[in-house]
Amino acid sequence: MTISRTKKLAGLVAAAGLLVALAGCGSAPEATPTNDESDGPAAVEGFKPCLVSDDGGFNDKSFNQSALTGMEMAADELGVEFTEVESASANDYAPNLENLVAEGCTFIVAVGFKLSADTIASATANPDIDYAIIDDSADADFNGESDAPNIKPLLFDTVQAAYLGGYAAAAWSDAAGVNKVGTFGGIQIPPVTIFMDGFVDGVAKFNEDKGASVETVGWDVAAQEGSFTGGFAANDTAKQTAQGILDQGVDVLLPVGGPIYQSAAAAIDDAGSDALLIGVDSDLAVVDPSVADLVLFSIMKRIDVAVHDATMQAATGDFDVTPYVGTLENEGVGLSGFGAFEAELPEGLADELAALQEAIISGELEVTSPSSPKQ
Repeated sequence: MTISRTKKLAGLVAAAGLLVALAGCGSAPEATPTNDESDGPAAVEGFKPCLVSDDGGFNDKSFNQSALTGMEMAADELGVEFTEVESASANDYAPNLENLVAEGCTFIVAVGFKLSADTIASATANPDIDYAIIDDSADADFNGESDAPNIKPLLFDTVQAAYLGGYAAAAWSDAAGVNKVGTFGGIQIPPVTIFMDGFVDGVAKFNEDKGASVETVGWDVAAQEGSFTGGFAANDTAKQTAQGILDQGVDVLLPVGGPIYQSAAAAIDDAGSDALLIGVDSDLAVVDPSVADLVLFSIMKRIDVAVHDATMQAATGDFDVTPYVGTLENEGVGLSGFGAFEAELPEGLADELAALQEAIISGELEVTSPSSPKQ
């Protein structure tokens, strides 16, 4: 377990290239009081934001790292210190939360679905502390309400962006004459399968619109069954799982589960394959330049912006626990650019993706998943 403190990190907004405000199902904070002594917003006296990772760690190039970036940005704007604590395993979740409470944290963000039970327990035991949790509704009894009145869920209807990603992957594979794409996940949990649902359905949409026959391997939406590594570690199991998908002849591969993309990249390199990767959560070509030449695009969840906004809101002392849901409409989810592959895209694809996005936003095209957040 490692606890560190950071204060006023410079240049993060420009480096991340992020949007600064989101509007969701719940309210994303709009304005915070300004400090008479500076141009930045002011936090209430004693405000101390804190962050706890899941066992993927803050260097996962994915959702943990994105959450850390969001809190760094907020702390920089507020001029306050924050505490981050990294979990090495699930056994660390409860002790790490206890330590953050003991450290005097007034706002705690738990990164990920796997921390749900421990976050609910900590929030219930500490009703005067504000909490937020990423990718979980904090509703263990499934009654439609958060199990603690001081937890704000930060959720993402990623199926919408993944649908666009599936369409784009199918267009790429069709143009190459391969006509086969694939996906696999870390653990079969809603924040993972929601990507896979949208991806497969987006491929089907391309086939429907174009009279094409691009096949998807690795996930069956109807049966909710597919290929998983059993964890989020970049290890031999993840590499073997990726290789099993590649062996079926795919030329585009979507690994969903933080660092497991590293194993997929290694499998591609070892096989001498021409297959390309799709990143998840963050713009993978930007956060990990070592694989940029393999990344066709990324399906993004703007966790950094959601954490930033929730932290800024908590800083005012008027915390709103209404769930935030990131969508295409509020730019909480979306596709990255195509980087080095932009010039090689099939003709008309950019316009087709823009039209699909507009149809989803308007409601003309309904895109959903069994794992979509309830709105």
